[in-house]
Amino acid sequence: MPLKPNELAEQNSKFRIGDVLLAEPYGGLQHPITGQVERIYENSLLIEITDNQKDDQITVTEMNHRAVVPMDSVEIIKHGPKPKPADGDGNKSNRK
Repeated sequence: MPLKPNELAEQNSKFRIGDVLLAEPYGGLQHPITGQVERIYENSLLIEITDNQKDDQITVTEMNHRAVVPMDSVEIIKHGPKPKPADGDGNKSNRK
């Protein structure tokens, strides 16, 4: 079955769902933000904003604690869990 565009972007990206990132300020934000990757697109990431400066709280609340940030403007702080490999042959375990 062919991959959806979103799944293809995830496979070809150095980012993973669950990565914790530091993103540069943009739009109405005055300071960098910390967030966790929720979705991976071709050149950008959807993150849940987990930490921000007090000055930016109103803007972050208006953004519903979500932001789409360009991949080239973020730094990975902590990698998320590695995705589990798909079991292609259908074997669940080696039971006796």
